[in-house]
Amino acid sequence: MNEIKRFETEQVKLYLQDALEGMAMLPDQSFDLAIVDPPYGASTKAVWKLEQGHNLPGFGGQWDIASHTWDEISGIESFQFTLLWLTELKRLVKPTGSIWIHSTYHNSGWVNVACQLLELEIINEVVWYKRNAFPNLSGRRLTASHETILWVHTGNGKREYYFNYEQVKAKTFPSDSLKKPGKQLRTVWDIPNNKKREELAFGKHPTQKPLRLSSRLLFISAQKNGRLLVPFVGSGTEIIAGLRSGMECTGFETEIEYFDLACRRIKEEMSQLQPMLLPGLFSSK
Repeated sequence: MNEIKRFETEQVKLYLQDALEGMAMLPDQSFDLAIVDPPYGASTKAVWKLEQGHNLPGFGGQWDIASHTWDEISGIESFQFTLLWLTELKRLVKPTGSIWIHSTYHNSGWVNVACQLLELEIINEVVWYKRNAFPNLSGRRLTASHETILWVHTGNGKREYYFNYEQVKAKTFPSDSLKKPGKQLRTVWDIPNNKKREELAFGKHPTQKPLRLSSRLLFISAQKNGRLLVPFVGSGTEIIAGLRSGMECTGFETEIEYFDLACRRIKEEMSQLQPMLLPGLFSSK
């Protein structure tokens, strides 16, 4: 059996492993929350470049659309893959918990249909509006300025999922022009896609989400001392948000580059949160 590279502390268990294989080894109803940012099937072989000297603010130098092998899933493969990881999440997340699923137009239809086939109730469909979205370089489409996020639960008809309703209603999000204090949070969120310097200090992932977005998901539905599952870790943003929410986190990543990136970020985060509890050790077992 091949050894699995892992990073483990009392608060985090991160594995360099296929998510489907890893989740299959976990016990039923062992998590309170899952955040899923799956491969969208969006990559192509096309390479677009902005010429030097362009005048688009915030896009210094050249900007490339690269092809990422981990994201080259399309058509029926995407649907089958979605059914597989959703089936595992239905088994692993408690009826009192929630699943948050990121998507774009490349895969949002598959995710919605798969949830309905598996009898996972969609609580809300959130539109994440990105006011600083990348321009459409081909000039053949509208500028894509949003992604969708599904809030799902596994309650089999019983709506027992945790919702931090009163605090969310009272909350003000400074960057969100649509949220007013004392008003219910809407399903359109105005959250810029830019990341703070510390979020990129150790490197970046092509589909990395801003920490303020992941933190909002947990503010809505996380319970302190609960357990968070992140099947596709990427740069580790969701695990950072989970740690700040007082959760125990488990995640999987298949690319060594991003596994190492996530581990570095998590070590730094834990050194800030709990300096005495960080073993800081990588191991293979």
